[in-house]
Amino acid sequence: MKKTVLITGATGGLAQSLVKRLIIDHHQLVLVSRDSKKLEEIYGDQHTQIAADCSTAEGVKHIFDKIEKRNITLNSMAHCVGNIRLGALHRTSEADLLDCLSTNLYSAIFTLSSFVAHLKKSSSDGAAVFVSSAAAIIGIPNHELISAAKGGLEALVRSAAATYAASNIRINAVSPGLLNTPASANLLSSELMREIAAKQYPIKGIGNADDVADLMAWLLSEKALRVTGQIWSIDGGFSAIRPLVK
Repeated sequence: MKKTVLITGATGGLAQSLVKRLIIDHHQLVLVSRDSKKLEEIYGDQHTQIAADCSTAEGVKHIFDKIEKRNITLNSMAHCVGNIRLGALHRTSEADLLDCLSTNLYSAIFTLSSFVAHLKKSSSDGAAVFVSSAAAIIGIPNHELISAAKGGLEALVRSAAATYAASNIRINAVSPGLLNTPASANLLSSELMREIAAKQYPIKGIGNADDVADLMAWLLSEKALRVTGQIWSIDGGFSAIRPLVK
């Protein structure tokens, strides 16, 4: 079944993989990013493109105003907005704290609220998928900010899924470990750093964005009609089992 899918954070590595996956099934896509030039560089004149900042209520209102003006009816959403903020909590500035929370948590709250209101207005069923992190499940040194933000995101997913299940609106999240995307470039900037990172995982290696995109596409599909309120770990066992260290 063809869907109209809103993808936020559309210039990121994971979102680009998801776009490639969804166009195979000929879905219509609405792509959102703060950087209109980068959107055009990546996608040309394909798909509906909207430049907006999801981390503010005003930015999200702008997105849905544009969608309404273009008479677009959404039935799916993939929220790929996020950043990585690492560092010990006592060395963290207020600006970094607020940036991490607004990018990873507030953006999800604002976007989901408007998406649900859009579905209610059109009396449509729908599905949303978010991107969490293994850091929300297991304690990792220097991950306090991202752990707090993604932990809040996972709580949001579960509660909203309960609220809107009777309206046939499904809400889930994927929870990857470190992915080989531009967002992780600083953490994977040398072969030594890549080797050290890979050894942290029971199934050794760095995560592939295409694999996570496949899972997200499945969660938005008709094959997952009985799935809601779930956080799907795709982290090589990182959050559940310890690696065998030799």
